[in-house]
Amino acid sequence: MKKMIAGTIIIIALVVVFLAMRPRLARAELLKEGQVAPAFSTHMVQGEQVTPISLTDLHGRTVILYFYPKDDTPGCTKEACSFRDGFARFQAAGLVVLGCSIDSSESHKAFIKKYNIPFPLLLDPDKTIATEYGAANGIPVLGLDRRITYVINPDGIIQKVYPKVDPSVHSTEILADLKIPENPVPAPAAAAPAEEPSGEQN
Repeated sequence: MKKMIAGTIIIIALVVVFLAMRPRLARAELLKEGQVAPAFSTHMVQGEQVTPISLTDLHGRTVILYFYPKDDTPGCTKEACSFRDGFARFQAAGLVVLGCSIDSSESHKAFIKKYNIPFPLLLDPDKTIATEYGAANGIPVLGLDRRITYVINPDGIIQKVYPKVDPSVHSTEILADLKIPENPVPAPAAAAPAEEPSGEQN
């Protein structure tokens, strides 16, 4: 009898804890098209390098910011490799691709090296960026980010939101929506300014 009572008390306690934590584990609201993209400052991993980055650094460029649950898992690997395979088109069109998850810098480095990922992965261990963008706790039990992508225009405005993502074809979907040609011609480099006349006469 005492064991049954103790078991019941434990179950009740677990239910209370679960209900108390539900607000913390609830998904944040997604941003909407037309909203200002929340500013962020963090570090990015590219190859073996870890360097600072902020959204303001990218003002004037279109940014593809995609959130994913975890490095080197089946769906996330498909998605990263999809962006990798289409990266030349993104790059030629002047677009910036950034992946973001709660993984560590060492995890990102290993993921990048294993699959030859050419674009940066952001560090967001405390879910600050994910929370601002409504991507935190997509998998509440594990505390992992939800799979979602934002296109941020050169003025820092949310241009498009992808709340449902098919990892294997997602990058192709974005390229089609942004009307990026299959063989884009890189923008020509700015011409060097003409030299001023010296004023000397022969």
